[in-house]
Amino acid sequence: MTKKVDQDSSYTYAKAGVSIDAGNALIKAIAPLAKATARPGANAELGGFGGFFDLKAAGYTDPLLVAANDGVGTKVKLAIDHDLHETIGIDLVAMCVNDLIVQGAEPLFFLDYFATGRLENGVAERVVTGIAEGCKMSGCALIGGETAEMPGMYADGDYDLAGFCVGAVERSEALVGEEVSAGDILIGLSSSGVHSNGYSLVRRLASDKDWALQESAPFDDSRTLIDALIAPTRIYVKSLLPIIRDKKINALAHITGGGLLENIPRVLPEGCHAIIDSSAWKLPALMTFLQEQGNIETQEMAKTFNCGMGMVIAVTSSNVDSVMAALIAADEEPTIIGEIINGDKGCTVNGKAQTWGSESDWSCSHHG
Repeated sequence: MTKKVDQDSSYTYAKAGVSIDAGNALIKAIAPLAKATARPGANAELGGFGGFFDLKAAGYTDPLLVAANDGVGTKVKLAIDHDLHETIGIDLVAMCVNDLIVQGAEPLFFLDYFATGRLENGVAERVVTGIAEGCKMSGCALIGGETAEMPGMYADGDYDLAGFCVGAVERSEALVGEEVSAGDILIGLSSSGVHSNGYSLVRRLASDKDWALQESAPFDDSRTLIDALIAPTRIYVKSLLPIIRDKKINALAHITGGGLLENIPRVLPEGCHAIIDSSAWKLPALMTFLQEQGNIETQEMAKTFNCGMGMVIAVTSSNVDSVMAALIAADEEPTIIGEIINGDKGCTVNGKAQTWGSESDWSCSHHG
């Protein structure tokens, strides 16, 4: 049946599903959040057509600019389905700033893109609260963003996020992987959980296995399973930046999509191969739970999830003690997890993984 339309009715943007008033109210609500992220070089005021940043005021003399953008993937769907919007913005910032720090770059400013079918200010404000928190955790200013209300593009209640971050590094401090060589030691920094990769597999398992997400996690009575799964991605910037500037790090690998197997080789020069000893750390109970629930092969685990290590550092052997001490002083719990050897560019993980209540043999590799 054709819908009857009053040909003489007056059309408005609001009738089409977009509320300019709601958008303006959101900007007013989040302006103090952005202002709280101000730092040298940026005042973090919202409302203009663009955001300024003063590199000279930030203290740089011969800087290279480094840019990164990312999203949160289908972890957003978990946040939506369970009304847990407060930390998804931290994930968004983390995925960008952790990619900058592996280049040696200090994150300077951040912009977000929030897209939805109908703007619900309560939800959007909770998301931006997390974005602002992530910016404060990484020392960058939230200087702008875009809120897109697009009726018909998203189901009711759904939204998506993207983040854009620019950082800077003095030319002499940039990390490009050229300093890595055989004999370098690999140090791992722990993750907080799944971080922001592999959630299509996580959500498929949750559906197929009928997980009781609101009940206590089978491996941790102190929190619900959904809380374990939604834990925000760790931000490593403030722990690593001083060591980078001290020129004691040869390379960094952010363990995201592709896991240990594919991300470590990204920062290796030709002729270098990473050997990871899986017995060096205990596989987190959440990771063991996922592996057991999905009967996931070790190769698949090591290229899908971070397996408990969110960042890997390559260090000259003579610098290991000082780097470990600096990381511990920064409240990290660093673990020596492997070394670099001569060989085809790639990564091999082997050893007996210490898992939730048992041990399992791990042997998997990637060349590329």
